Amino acid sequence: MTSYLKRLVSSLAAYQLADVVSKFIAVLLLPVYTRYIDPAGYGVVELLANGVIFVSIVVRFGMIEAFLRFYFTDADQERRDALARRAIGFLLVATTIASIVLAVFAAPVSRVVLGYRDATTMRVAVLGLWSFTNLELAYGLLRVDERLRLYATASLSNVLLTVAASVVLVVGLGDGPRGLLLGNYGASTVVLLALWFKMRHRLAPRRRPGQAERMAALLRFGLPTVPAEASVYALSIVDRYYIFHDRSQSLAGLYSIAVKLAGAVAFIVRAFQYAWPPLAYSVTDDREAGRLYGLVTTYYLLVSGWVVAGLALLGRWVLRLLAAPSFFGAYRALPWVALGWAMYGLWVVFLVVAGRAKVTTRNFPASIAGLAANVILLLLLVPSLGLAGAGLALCGAYVVMLTVMHLLTRRAFAVQFEWLRLVQLVVVMGGLAAAGDLALPTSGVIGLLARAAVAAAIPLVLLVTGFAHPAELHQARALFRRLRDAYPRPARSES
Repeated sequence: MTSYLKRLVSSLAAYQLADVVSKFIAVLLLPVYTRYIDPAGYGVVELLANGVIFVSIVVRFGMIEAFLRFYFTDADQERRDALARRAIGFLLVATTIASIVLAVFAAPVSRVVLGYRDATTMRVAVLGLWSFTNLELAYGLLRVDERLRLYATASLSNVLLTVAASVVLVVGLGDGPRGLLLGNYGASTVVLLALWFKMRHRLAPRRRPGQAERMAALLRFGLPTVPAEASVYALSIVDRYYIFHDRSQSLAGLYSIAVKLAGAVAFIVRAFQYAWPPLAYSVTDDREAGRLYGLVTTYYLLVSGWVVAGLALLGRWVLRLLAAPSFFGAYRALPWVALGWAMYGLWVVFLVVAGRAKVTTRNFPASIAGLAANVILLLLLVPSLGLAGAGLALCGAYVVMLTVMHLLTRRAFAVQFEWLRLVQLVVVMGGLAAAGDLALPTSGVIGLLARAAVAAAIPLVLLVTGFAHPAELHQARALFRRLRDAYPRPARSES
């Protein structure tokens, strides 16, 4: 069990590296971007960027999910290479056709999506659809091979190119929202082409018998995941679309800033989403897998929940520090959006459970239940609670979706969830965050220090209330001793 956790941590480190750097730079540049792009423009950027991801889920036909699942069913490297060539070739054709069609009809599509005609900006988003989708599969190939150094290099290069291009286009040339989109997707295109060139010998076309049958098997696995994944992603963006069109573009921009600042949770979720499925599928023994899945769920909630509690307590100061004053109202949605991100990571656990049990058709009923709940809650809560209502609707939808998914998969594959410790995490973290937010000052140095102290006390309260198992405490002490021995204190000089 320990060896699997070590592999997960090492993979998370590589996948988090670029995301940490990306989030750090994005945070540093927020004071710049929010002064060159107003809330309405930022709402446009986020609406199109999320639309790209939604359409990407549809046009890839579940191929990335199928590739990740079937890669470990055969130990023969030549057959794995053939699988990679089939998946990449299929996705290249599918995204190219979809992009050409959308580029031709960019003007009417922009009117539907944005409410006004802007064919040029829409074509930039179409470029993003092509590059983002194909780059996701290229990254997926690096993940299953656990080529962590190349993954980190490629993703960091993407971050640095994106930042440089975006600053030039937004600040230097004054291209506003369009420049921010073009800097992002232009950089992704460059990195994608570089990765294809790097892997060109492995991906060179070769004729092998039985390719049609293997492609059919991939599609049989992948296609049932599309409605569910599309529904889940629609659940996460329908709030922005609703606010953008029913309320105002500016309010959508504020909500998008809350989503951006919840990136502290989002990068944990993304790294977990990338690292967890390859490791989870590689465990061959079902009983061992069931224990590992439950333990990883506990650790994931511990880390992500602590970050959510910190944002709930300190969100106002984060907004004052990192965004222009016109964006300050985003603090109302920040803790709820962060909680929604954390709950999405739990959904990743259930996706792997369904994939392992080969019952991916059960994903859709759960996801469509969550989407329906989100729409209903948006209509009920946003008119009276505004941005906070949208965040609450998102969290309520995830509760519905996770509950339905657990009921549908618990008999297909038994996961030994640590329910008592999960409840303890929710009670301690949620209780301290809520009490601190209600009782402590909302401005000033005293409020900042008091709230930071509450956030810092969460691990201590968990320890005192018996959260850690004896074996975990023993391993923590052993790790501390190794660190102490590796970095001994310098000897005092005698006078």
